[in-house]
Amino acid sequence: MVIIRMTGGLGNQMFQYALYLKLCSMGKEVKFDDFTEYEGREARPVMLWVFGIDYPRATKEELNIITDGFLKLSHRIRRKLFGRKSLEYHEKDGNFDQQVLAKDPAYLTGYFQSEKYFKDIEEKVRQAFVFSERIWSGCSNASDSNKLGLKDGRKLAVEQYLEQIENCLSVSVHVRRGDYLENNEVYGGICTEKYYLSAFERMLDAFSGAVFFLFSNDTAWAGRWIKELGRELKLSKDRFVVVEGATEDTGYLDLLLMSRCRHHILANSSFSWWGAWLNASGEKLVIAPSKWFNNQDLQDIYTEDMIRISPEGECMSL
Repeated sequence: MVIIRMTGGLGNQMFQYALYLKLCSMGKEVKFDDFTEYEGREARPVMLWVFGIDYPRATKEELNIITDGFLKLSHRIRRKLFGRKSLEYHEKDGNFDQQVLAKDPAYLTGYFQSEKYFKDIEEKVRQAFVFSERIWSGCSNASDSNKLGLKDGRKLAVEQYLEQIENCLSVSVHVRRGDYLENNEVYGGICTEKYYLSAFERMLDAFSGAVFFLFSNDTAWAGRWIKELGRELKLSKDRFVVVEGATEDTGYLDLLLMSRCRHHILANSSFSWWGAWLNASGEKLVIAPSKWFNNQDLQDIYTEDMIRISPEGECMSL
């Protein structure tokens, strides 16, 4: 058996589920540990239900067997004398790691943020990540969703944005603030003003009529920012739309809307990565920061179609 430790928010969970699909396609028995990271009060919720996904869950006994984690005195004494016999394997450095696919049995930990893990089963992954009707009520349980019906006009609001997105040269722009501002050592100095300005200019060179849809966890700030952008780029305010209404709990609505845009400007975030990837168009233009994190050299997170721009605004790839 292979057990994958689920961790992080929706974007990370999607990478882990894509790996699950790949391992299953190889004939492996695979389950998820979805309790170790998610038992705490402050834990982010498991969100794969937005795609109608259910998955096999490992029991705590199975997890203890594969990690040699039993707490009985006899097990503790044996570990003290002979060492722990855990089958845990952590991905090496955040890039594609062939050993992740080879280990069996194993307890796999990591983020697995690379299309290389599942490129050969791309269609299967796309079929899995189709949004469920449950998103309109915000319910993970289908029966509860049917009882509640539409909640707070959510579907109507999203449909209005979708109409705008589908009737123009729409470009999604993801700006991650909040937690990213609090951890400057890892995330800071990457998606700079120069990065975004260069990305906007490159999009406008390719599509002079582009309309930019801004997705952010700080929409008040985004509203002020577009006024500066409009002056800098000499664009009228109707060329920018700040997408509002999604909360921390309903961020998947932003992911849906991002995926329907024609082109994409990413933050260094797995969330906007998937927003672009879910757009299956071969004509899309995707711009990404040339550096993903300050503390890791991630190269395999980039797909072949991405244009990379540095924090200084320089284009690093064509």
